[in-house]
Amino acid sequence: MSLKEQFGKDVLLTGWGHSRFGKLTDETLESLIVQVATEAISNAGIEPAQIDEIYFGQFNSGMMPLAFPSSLALQVSPELANVPATRVENACASGSAAFQQGTKSLLAGTAKTVLVIGAEKMTQAGADVVGAALLGADYDMAGQTSTTGFTGLFADVARHYEKRYGAAVGNLGDVLGTIAAKNHRNGVDNPYAQLRKDLGEEFCRTVSDKNPMVADPLRRTDCSPVSDGAAAVVLSRSPGAGAAAPVRLAGFGHANDFFPAERRDPTAFAATRASWQRALAMAGVGLEDLDFAEVHDCFTIAELLMYEAMGLTEPGQGARALEEGWVFKDGKLPVNVSGGLKAKGHPVGATGVSQQVIAAMQLSGTAGDMQLATPRRAAVQNMGGVGIANYVSVLEAV
Repeated sequence: MSLKEQFGKDVLLTGWGHSRFGKLTDETLESLIVQVATEAISNAGIEPAQIDEIYFGQFNSGMMPLAFPSSLALQVSPELANVPATRVENACASGSAAFQQGTKSLLAGTAKTVLVIGAEKMTQAGADVVGAALLGADYDMAGQTSTTGFTGLFADVARHYEKRYGAAVGNLGDVLGTIAAKNHRNGVDNPYAQLRKDLGEEFCRTVSDKNPMVADPLRRTDCSPVSDGAAAVVLSRSPGAGAAAPVRLAGFGHANDFFPAERRDPTAFAATRASWQRALAMAGVGLEDLDFAEVHDCFTIAELLMYEAMGLTEPGQGARALEEGWVFKDGKLPVNVSGGLKAKGHPVGATGVSQQVIAAMQLSGTAGDMQLATPRRAAVQNMGGVGIANYVSVLEAV
C-alpha cells in the first residue's frame, strides 16, 4: 500500500531549488532563503500567490542572533503577504521535520500547495559557538565543555561498534576511510558541494598533518564540514501547468529514540531502523525496490550504521556493503551519490530538504553530472542527534 492508497491523496514534489553549500560570506540567511524559494516556485510553474503555507527548517541553537526567521520567505514576493509560515526545529533533522509537516498539511486538506525551505548560516560563528550549539542536541553534553564536540559523541559510537563487532569488521579505520573516499569522489560531480576533490582511499585512511585525528578513531575526513546553504521544495496535490517532471512521495516514516544515552544501545540506532521500516511499509516496497539512497553521514560511522539500520546488512556486517560494491555509484544500491553530508556539506537545517531535492533531481533526470542511468525509486534518511530524531522518505518517479 502506498501513501496515495492509504490517504487517497497524492503528494508531489513539483519544484525545487538548491544553493551552493560552503562558506558563503557574501550570502545572508535571508538571501539564501529568497534564492532557493524563488527557484523552487519558478521550477514548480506556479505563482507565489498559489502558496498556501510555508514551513521553514532551521536549527540555529545560538549560531545566529536572529531567532525568529519564519517570515523571511515572504521576502520572495508581495504575493506571499499573510501566508502562514512556521519555523520547524528538530536538530539536524529540522529540514526533514519541515518536509513532513508540509506533507501532513496536504494530507489533512488544509493546504493544496506548500513551500518547504531548509537553511542554515554557520560559518560566521566561531568554532566554539558552533560546537556548543551542536552539543545542545545531546542530553548528556548540552551546556558542557568539550574539545571534540559532536565528533566525540560519534567517536564513542565507533568505539562501541569496534568493541562489539571488531573481529567481523576488521580494521574499522580503513572501512570508514573507504566511505569517506567514496563520498568525496561522488562530491566531485555535485555542483552544489562544498568539498569537490577526490581525495582517494589512502589519504582518507591515513592520519597525517592534513588529515589529523579529531576524536579517535575519527579523522578530519570522517567528519562533515561546517557549512552555509539552503534548499527548497514545493509540495502539491497536482503539478502546475508549467512544472518540470514531478516526483511522488510514496511513503514516509518518523521515529524518536530516548534522549539519555544510557537508555539507548549505542550501535543499534533502533529508532532509525523504525523510521526506515515505517517509510518502506507505507510505500509498500522493500530495499530491493530502491535504486539509490541519500543518507545522513554526518560522520562516516553514521553511514556505516545506516547500511545496517536500513537492513542492507545484518548488524556488525555493514562493511560488506563496501566490500561487495553495493553502495558505490555503479552498485545495486548507490548511497550518497551527491557526496553526502561528508562532501556536499552539512548546513544542518538545510540538509533534510537538500536530500529531498537531490533525490528529486535524480528521479526527474535533471541531476546533471550526478545523474544515475534510469532511477525510478529512492529513499532519503535524515536524523537529529545521535540517532534521536529520525526521518525517512521514499520517493518515486511519476
